[in-house]
Formats: sequence, structure tokens, C-alpha cells
Amino acid sequence: MTTPDTVKRRAWGAGAVLMVGALTLTACGGSGDAEKDGKGGTDSPRTSAARILISAENGSTGASINSTGVKVTDGRLTDVRMTVAGTGEAVPGAISADGGAWKPKEQLERGTKYEVSVTAKDADGRTAAADSVFTTVSPANSFIGTYTPDEGTTVGVGMPVSFSFDKAISAKKAVQSRITVTSSSGQKVVGHWFGAQRLDFRPEDYWKTGSKVTMKIDLDGVEGANGVRGVQKKTVTFTVGRSQVSTVDVKTQSMTVVRDGRTLKKVPISAGNAKYPTYNGQMVISEKFVRTRMNSQTVNLGGEYDIPDVPHAMRLTTSGTFLHGNYWYSRSNPPFGREGTSHGCVGLADVKGGKGDTSAKWFYDSSLIGDVVIVKNSPDKTVAPDNGLNGWNMSWSEWAAGSAD
Repeated sequence: MTTPDTVKRRAWGAGAVLMVGALTLTACGGSGDAEKDGKGGTDSPRTSAARILISAENGSTGASINSTGVKVTDGRLTDVRMTVAGTGEAVPGAISADGGAWKPKEQLERGTKYEVSVTAKDADGRTAAADSVFTTVSPANSFIGTYTPDEGTTVGVGMPVSFSFDKAISAKKAVQSRITVTSSSGQKVVGHWFGAQRLDFRPEDYWKTGSKVTMKIDLDGVEGANGVRGVQKKTVTFTVGRSQVSTVDVKTQSMTVVRDGRTLKKVPISAGNAKYPTYNGQMVISEKFVRTRMNSQTVNLGGEYDIPDVPHAMRLTTSGTFLHGNYWYSRSNPPFGREGTSHGCVGLADVKGGKGDTSAKWFYDSSLIGDVVIVKNSPDKTVAPDNGLNGWNMSWSEWAAGSAD
């Protein structure tokens, strides 16, 4: 079947941090308190003890989009003003309660020039000042990516952690070493590279139900390729829900849904036809759509079909395999439980609009992103591990061999 028009992926820019060399930029200002020299004259005004440190060096062109800030030692910040150079647009920020630091309230933009002016006072009220003009790291010299699953979600036991980078990564070990995935279940989690732009993580077996999984992304400043550095620092947690593994038997054109070891239901399906059989193997539900459009031209099948309102569609592969509702079947000769009629998808009986009490709606409502659907007894080959979130089709030794650690 075809892919939907819109693929939901999460951009992972939030929480990015890129450290650059700190520069102490301390300007000495007269305090107005002159000391007597004992001879009726005065010494020159004493320098403020406050030392201001702006993390983005004056004139730098690779400043962080998220961790650029200001600190002071032996004093308190009294005023920090950051603006977009050229426009004068103010960048909101806040001085910490102890007066020792300031940072922007929101992430800075990549490839943007900023100006910052800072004043501080030491314990005796003497003033110090510093300024810096800098440019944040450019898109051309940085890499980001998308990740799944999202923060705070509850997913099925088959859900891997998957990163897709927007640039090819040559320093795979350096990048992988700064992404850690751990589970409260204690399961060992290993990464696997699919080419130069995708890195997935999973345990040897499906996640334990109820476990909490934490991924720590610390790519800030990491050189992923020559002159290209990461800009992200974030911790993401998600929860593994109940176990649901459904098995599609193409030979009997049926699907058996098992939850936490107990069979919930066996429903009739219609898999791929003889010309376009359904892949075998373990497939993970990666997206859910109440309704979506399926157009054969998007999977190089010409004009065989264009259905704008396919109900209860759940993606199983990147190439376009879905498990979805079918309302356009012949009412006089329903295929479900008898024969495969699709272009590789798994179809369940449904009604137009998806409002009825159907097996397709029941399965859709019963499923989570990350649930596993196993297809067996199909004449087609086993699905490729990187065609969707389907790395479970690799042996553990093959999976571990693809790690850069």
C-alpha cells in the first residue's frame, strides 16, 4: 500500500546545548571610591573585583543555540541585555536568584548574530562591564535529527528508540557514545547503525511491561563529521505499556491478538494478493491515523488506486505497508478470512468514515504505537530491518555487530 501524505516525525531541536570556549571580558569602571595616598593626594580608582564571563567569545561564529549565557564571580549581575544584531530585537532572559548567572529564556536561532552587554557589581559596589558580539552555529556546520518515541508517551513492547540525523555521520562512535538508553527493567540496550544517518537502540528481547526507559542525548558540541557539530542536549523518558503482540497468518487469513499472554480475539483479515504479497516478519506499529490517503503513485504502482479516506490505518513499514480498515470490499463476496486482495497491506472489515463498530476500529482502539504485528506464512520475503522500526528481524549478534561502541 502507499504511504500517507504526512509523516509525523518529531523534531528534536528542543533542549539543545553547544558549549564554546569561555572568555573573561572584564571592563574596569571607576567606583567613585578613591583611596588616600597618605600625602594629601589620591591613588587611581580601584578595579572592581567582579569578573564577568560570557560563554560566547567576542567575534565567535559557532556559539551554542541554547547554552550561551553569562556568569560572574566575586559579584552580582545587575543588567544583561541581549539583542539580535541589526534588528535590535530583544532576547528575553533571566538573572538567577543569587545574581551569579543569566541565560536566555528560549533557544537561540542557528546562524544568527547576537550582541550582549553585561554589567555587574562586586561586594563594595564597584562596577564591571563586558560586551560580546557573536554568531550562533550555522545549519551547515551543525547536525540535528529526529527521534522517536516522544517524551512522556506510553508505547508498546516492540518500540525501539530511533534517531535520524539530518547529515551523514562519519564519527559514529563519538555520536553513539553520547546517547545513552537505559531501562528501569535492567535490560541491556545496544545501538545499531543503519547507514550513516540512522541509529536505533533496543534490548535483546521486547521491553518489559511497565518499565521506564530514559534516553540521554548529550550531543552538544560533538563533532559528528568534519566541521559539523551537534547542538542537542536533552533527556527524554517514556513508559512501556502492556504487551500486545498480534500474529497475522496469511495461510488462514486471520489475525490473533494476544495481550499479556492472553488471547483477546481472533479476527479475519485480507492480506496481500498473489502479485503484491505482504512481508513476513516482526513489524512495529510506528504511526496511527484515524483516516489517511493512500495513493499507489507514491509507491511506484502507477494509478492502481487513490483512496483519500482510508480508516483506522496503522503504519508497519516505511515503504508503505499498513494494517488498515477496508470499506470498499465486495459486500456480496467479502474477502476477509478467505483471500488476500490488497497491494501488500493487511485489511480488516470497516465502514466508510470509520464510525461503525467494526473489527478495524476495535483493533485500532486497542493498539499502541510500538505494538508488534507478526506476519507468517506469506509467500513474500521477510521485511528488511530498516524498513520501518523493524530491527527485531535481526538476530541479537547481528544487531550488536552494528554498534559503534
